Amino acid sequence: MDATVSTDFNNPRRLLRQLFDAALAAADPARCVPPALAGLEPPGPGGRLIVIGAGKASAAMARAVERHWPGPLTGLVVTRYGHGVPCERIEIVEAAHPVPDAAGEAAAGRMLGLLHGLLHGLTAADRVLALVSGGGSALLAAPAAGVTLAQKRALTSALLASGASIAGINCVRKHLSAIKGGRLAAAAWPAPVLTLAISDVPGDDPAVIASGPTVGDPGTAADALAVLDAYRIAVDPALRERLAGGELETPKPGDPRLAGSDFRLVASPRQMLEAAAAEARRLGIAPLILGDALEGEAREVGKLLAGIAQSCGRHGFPAKKPCVLLSGGETTVTLGTAGGRGGRNSEFLLGLALALDGAPGIHALAADTDGIDGSEDNAGAFVDPGTRQRGRQAGLDLSAALAAHDAWGFFAGTGDLLVTGPTLTNVNDFRAILVV
Repeated sequence: MDATVSTDFNNPRRLLRQLFDAALAAADPARCVPPALAGLEPPGPGGRLIVIGAGKASAAMARAVERHWPGPLTGLVVTRYGHGVPCERIEIVEAAHPVPDAAGEAAAGRMLGLLHGLLHGLTAADRVLALVSGGGSALLAAPAAGVTLAQKRALTSALLASGASIAGINCVRKHLSAIKGGRLAAAAWPAPVLTLAISDVPGDDPAVIASGPTVGDPGTAADALAVLDAYRIAVDPALRERLAGGELETPKPGDPRLAGSDFRLVASPRQMLEAAAAEARRLGIAPLILGDALEGEAREVGKLLAGIAQSCGRHGFPAKKPCVLLSGGETTVTLGTAGGRGGRNSEFLLGLALALDGAPGIHALAADTDGIDGSEDNAGAFVDPGTRQRGRQAGLDLSAALAAHDAWGFFAGTGDLLVTGPTLTNVNDFRAILVV
């Protein structure tokens, strides 16, 4: 522990917020994008640098490029509503997430038009820089030929409510798209493409991040159909026939149009957890990183981590207090017929609080690193030994809130929501459980 640091364990909420802020700082595009630009080869004689991209962090990534790239450039990126930042040479467009809208469809069409429009003069002397981050799948909403935006919206909504993994959801998205699954890089051919990516997916698979618009797709249309069938999602018969027949197949690894495409990860869930762990050590708190790719039903993951936290508190195993259990990844919430209000991190905290049942000395923060948990205005929430009692005082029942998937309503009532606004980055879920 740094001798200059005096850690106040009487204010655990502030400590948890410090860890979250350290995690966000590690994934700040202003910090992680500029070093990667050093490897970008300038355009050749007469060539141009064209910047394209999509995701919740893409606008901040574009601003970092503008500030650190010395030569001329032009481009277009699309980000979520409220996540835009001013840029001078790269156009920023905002659209809907997680269910696509007409603005995203139009932006994706313009992006393809930008590349196709330049195709008559686009050569190996030109360079395409793709800025990709989580959320790009919904934001790049150009349907494949014969697929409508209404179909994409309906299937996306059904998949999000089904409990399907992000890899499964993106497999479907790729095969209904004119731009994802490697098609964007294919449209840029013969110009080389460098993709700078901020990962928000378990495992950091380039083909899954934003549905891999510049990466060959190892999955198949049959795989996409299998995902839809596994979750009993109704598919229009004509669309089913096109998927089954391979008509909507994506470019595969080894496609010659992707030969000049390079991919670099500039920020990841692991890096943000390591930054939080370093901050914990600085504060004299022993960090234990449980993993950067935890998946499963949010409430069940909450129950599991509650058991680990209680073991630390009672037995000093697998870590002695004061300690903090850190984890990332992407849990799921299966809504079924319930409407619900609140994101997966808030639901995780309901499951955690229910399992802890007021256990002393255990405090937690869980949040989406983009600043928006689900579709509400909070990044996440806090839990402590008094959570359930505050709910009772507010006329709220913890078990009932969990059954109704009303995490936002519960934590709004207890005053425990964490509201940050858009953070302009996205390395998925951040969970910290402090045991003191």
